[in-house]
Amino acid sequence: MSARVLVADDDEDIRAYLEVTLQLAGFHVLLAADGAEAVQAARSGRPDVILLDVMMPTLDGLDALRQLRDDPRTGHLPVMLLTARVQTDDAICGLDAGADDYLTKPFDPDELVARVRAALRRAETQRTRNPLTGLPGNESILARLSRWLTRGAGFALLYVDLDRFKPFNDHYGFLRGDDALRGLATVLQAVRDELDDPEAFVGHVGGDDFVVLVRPELALTAARRICERFDAFVPTLYDPDDRSAGSIEVPDRRGVPQRYELLSLSIGIASTEVRDFAHHGDMVATATEMKRYAKSRTAPGSDYAIDRRSPEDGVEMEVELP
Repeated sequence: MSARVLVADDDEDIRAYLEVTLQLAGFHVLLAADGAEAVQAARSGRPDVILLDVMMPTLDGLDALRQLRDDPRTGHLPVMLLTARVQTDDAICGLDAGADDYLTKPFDPDELVARVRAALRRAETQRTRNPLTGLPGNESILARLSRWLTRGAGFALLYVDLDRFKPFNDHYGFLRGDDALRGLATVLQAVRDELDDPEAFVGHVGGDDFVVLVRPELALTAARRICERFDAFVPTLYDPDDRSAGSIEVPDRRGVPQRYELLSLSIGIASTEVRDFAHHGDMVATATEMKRYAKSRTAPGSDYAIDRRSPEDGVEMEVELP
């Protein structure tokens, strides 16, 4: 399906030029003659990218941009400003107001098309990334799993779960909870970058669940380093008294105070070194099973469990714990 580009310019000749240029490049084009029409068309026409002339009657491009950014239906759309060379100061103001890019008139058609495609690529990347941590999200994770399984590349999936995150959020609030998630993301990326694996991958499934993909022989090294780094980082998230106590007190659903130990990780590992997986869902299910096994531990701190079952083992579970 062709990407939809909304063009807003009060000059009929420029609108026609942009329409033809973009259509020849394979885009579906929507047209608006002023800023007010552009805002309405953006709400109803569901464009993928918007080109806004700065100088327009009724509602100029900058005011239209502000309305687009303030509307949750259109606030996420990439917007490119169109300016005359003497209006570059307006373009700078537009970038400050939330524009993604700008082009000066007259346009080079090849540059115009390239800029639109670049805006679409950036928007697609943002859609597939977690807004809190900036890590690739579910779409990217599943695409990577499917691609690696299809090409037969050996790899291991580490499913990383943050334990006791809800009590931490309840006790300290969501902003401190976000700090914990961002801190975990930093730990995962640091460990990934230390590994001898240029294709190692870190993704954020959502909430307090993350994944790491590495070569099979690096899975245990990665899991150990993640656990060690995170356990060293965790005390910095707590107030001094709670850190000294090694726990926090949070009421349960009935209002009865309960003690919760410091945050830790449970990591489940599934590897193609042990068995073949026909579908990425099977691999995720195995890693999830191992994660639950790791979570059942009683010792404080983070732990991991790796699946060692071969297809001949049937349902008998063999795991390795640190």
